[in-house]
Amino acid sequence: MLNIAINGFGRIGRNTLRNIFLREAFDELQVIAINDLTDTKTLAHLFKYDSVHGPFPGTVTHDEKHIIVNGLSILVTNEKDPAALSWQKLQIDIVIESTGYFTSRDKAALHLEAGAKKVIISAPAQDKDISTVVLGINDSVIDLSASILSNASCTNN
Repeated sequence: MLNIAINGFGRIGRNTLRNIFLREAFDELQVIAINDLTDTKTLAHLFKYDSVHGPFPGTVTHDEKHIIVNGLSILVTNEKDPAALSWQKLQIDIVIESTGYFTSRDKAALHLEAGAKKVIISAPAQDKDISTVVLGINDSVIDLSASILSNASCTNN
């Protein structure tokens, strides 16, 4: 089981969570936390009512610090600085970096400083030494020892 955190709960962050639930990937992936500057009420509403994919087919509620999807509670934090996040305490294995802002090695590495083991950037990386992977095209280049990886552009996936 991998513990996942999503940094940025815009279109890409919400679709990441939606796919984990729709594919029933709970045996492999557990979303522990979402970091976004928006309040939980708005995040829950945006997740439940997607203007492109339609309504989420399960239950979505919220409290002050969580969104609750199909009964599973996900912590929501509102931290601008990734280095200040509690990834170590939450035992986060992988951060999905989907803000579109932390795309350089130095910026993405702030999640590692906070205790995450790996970061997947959902945009092209700014540094040439970060592998850019498009699943089904060049996923053979994935280096499992790499701590930061780019999943290419959101328009590719």
